[in-house]
Amino acid sequence: MKRINIFVTLFLFTSLNIGAIEVLEVKILNSYSLSKQFPGKLLPIEQSKLAFEIPGKIKIINVDVGDEVQEGQILAKLDDREAQARLNQVKASFDLAKQVFNRFQDLRQQGHISVQELDKAQSDLTIAESEYEFYKVKLEQTNLISPYSGIIQNRFLDSGTVINQGVPILEIVDSNYVEAHISVPIIYLNDMKIGAEYNFQVDGKDINAIFSRLAPMSPGGSDSRLAIFKFTEFISPGSIAKLNLKINKKSRGTWVPLRSLSQSDQGLWALYTIDEKNTVIRDLVEIVYFENEYAFVKGTIQDGDLIVLGGAAKIIPGKKIN
Repeated sequence: MKRINIFVTLFLFTSLNIGAIEVLEVKILNSYSLSKQFPGKLLPIEQSKLAFEIPGKIKIINVDVGDEVQEGQILAKLDDREAQARLNQVKASFDLAKQVFNRFQDLRQQGHISVQELDKAQSDLTIAESEYEFYKVKLEQTNLISPYSGIIQNRFLDSGTVINQGVPILEIVDSNYVEAHISVPIIYLNDMKIGAEYNFQVDGKDINAIFSRLAPMSPGGSDSRLAIFKFTEFISPGSIAKLNLKINKKSRGTWVPLRSLSQSDQGLWALYTIDEKNTVIRDLVEIVYFENEYAFVKGTIQDGDLIVLGGAAKIIPGKKIN
């Protein structure tokens, strides 16, 4: 909180013999800074449960919880003997179909076979090639591949387990970036800028993040919106991140200690000032914002006024201070 107030202690004595009075010399400001802290949760930008696309028996799992992996890395394998044997079989059929088609082309050019026979050989070649490509994919599907670079978050099964397709084997989270999802009251969002950098406290450390976007809608009946911040360094997902929001608001007034204020009527507050004739004056002010032991107020006070801080309970407006 930035304050330009000047504190002075004056040992002034009233005719009522109340002793020393502490006063504050006012400096009127055109704005004030407010500080707010909003907690939220750190979430990975990408988080996936990985499964094989075909059923089978797990041959090996190459990674465990906490391991860092790279995009394209083989994380686990199924027993591929059956898939390999089937691929070898259709590869032989494909090679034979190519040989037959090439021979039939020569025979057709020599006029020894009909067009229909050549067309049949070409159709057989196309079918054999399709089967070969199909079983190539099936063999590739016995490998579980990392879709992106990340960290293994969970391992659900072990080697030797017989599984159906789609059963999760591992869970991976993106190791490059995390996001903080923070619920921010709408009244503060107008003072925030998408693309700007904001300070967070995570596990006792100060870390900056970029305000990337707002969720499209507020939760039902809520006066807050979900603000999403992107961190450019990896932090463990699940940690609590606290947004340290500092906003400058335009308003003419000054900071005063809360102890200098007393409640008045119609939502206003009273404080006591001493004018140039050393007379105690009662002024009314409105609290714009308060933080800790101080309030930013606006009202009838002026630059250079001396606000009474202590002994206000014994002061009588209109009395002179000697």
